[in-house]
Amino acid sequence: MTEKYRTYRYRWAVLAATMLVNVTIQALWIAYSPISSLSAAYYDVSEMAIGFFAMSFMIAFLPLSIPASWLIDRFGFARVVGAGAVAVGVFGLLRGAAGQNYALAFAATCGIAAAQPLLLNSWTKMPAAWFPARERATAVGLTTIASIAGTAVGLVLTPILAASMDIAQVQLIYGAAAAAAALVFILVAREKPALPPDESASRERAFMLEGLKHALRNPSFLRFLAISFIGMGIFNGVTTWVEGIVRPRGIDSTAAGILGAVMLAGGLVGAVIIPALSDRSGKRKPFIMIGLAGAVPGLLGLTFAPGYALIAVSAFVLGFFLIAVNPVGMQYAAEAVRPTPEGSSNGLVSLAGQASVLLVYAMEALNAATGSFTASLVASAVLLALVAFLATRLVES
Repeated sequence: MTEKYRTYRYRWAVLAATMLVNVTIQALWIAYSPISSLSAAYYDVSEMAIGFFAMSFMIAFLPLSIPASWLIDRFGFARVVGAGAVAVGVFGLLRGAAGQNYALAFAATCGIAAAQPLLLNSWTKMPAAWFPARERATAVGLTTIASIAGTAVGLVLTPILAASMDIAQVQLIYGAAAAAAALVFILVAREKPALPPDESASRERAFMLEGLKHALRNPSFLRFLAISFIGMGIFNGVTTWVEGIVRPRGIDSTAAGILGAVMLAGGLVGAVIIPALSDRSGKRKPFIMIGLAGAVPGLLGLTFAPGYALIAVSAFVLGFFLIAVNPVGMQYAAEAVRPTPEGSSNGLVSLAGQASVLLVYAMEALNAATGSFTASLVASAVLLALVAFLATRLVES
């Protein structure tokens, strides 16, 4: 009898290479946030101008996400992610070479940001080709862990490095790491195995335009886009403005970076446990609801906790629940709108998440108006509670 399906061990090598490039781009994204005041002095600009280093990634995603998804679905994730990873490495090195010239450093950052959708929109595409359905949320969860790890590296390592070298040198180190990761990906990644892992991986997918129309006619998918907008907006806002959020309570930039890393450590644990439970149960909706509802007390603790230890516990709880929503939700979205191609559904979810730059900007605008981030964080907690209720309206895929 001819073998029709097979699960290859090499899938883990392809996943590892994918995780590596996601580590480096996240470090490049967040590298200025824990040292925003130091960076403002280094480039002789405002802290809002430094915030635009991170926000540029979200802004660039808005027009480029759909074209990136088309490229992934048309030419395959291995080629497209490889090209994106090379661009990230090149522009990362150029950002380090810019020295104290803010305009050149920002232009290089825009180059990195333009390549980011090529990496983020492939998160469900690769598992769909290499992993059986019972492992796909876990595979997306591991890619989420890589993204968390990269953000944690940027938050913790940047203040440490900046204490002994100038900021341009720090960026050059991150750029070199991104270039090395791109080389590893090109050498290791393959588009698909000789045999599909199961029947679902061999199904024909809809063409992209028809797939997009199909996805956008699905009420549950539209609800999840709203959930992604709020959830990613809160995550991006807290990580972008982490130093300013805790500075009024006497916490310096190094300690703020550690708090950000604690939140991400919670997310790492959550991204291991919750997607695995989701895969085991074969359900997505309950775990999306739990993640959103569980993040609310963590966010309120981050807002009001008086001591460093309580703030750290709150950050861990926030990360554990909120970040774990992403891999389960990504897989939910891909399953809910089949036969829409995975690159397309992934791209729409990522687009909704990156459109949350509006929330990130609003947090700083409200901070400037009120003198603290308290009002914006309380409003964010209310929004989280609302989308947790909205998740009850999702239809299990």
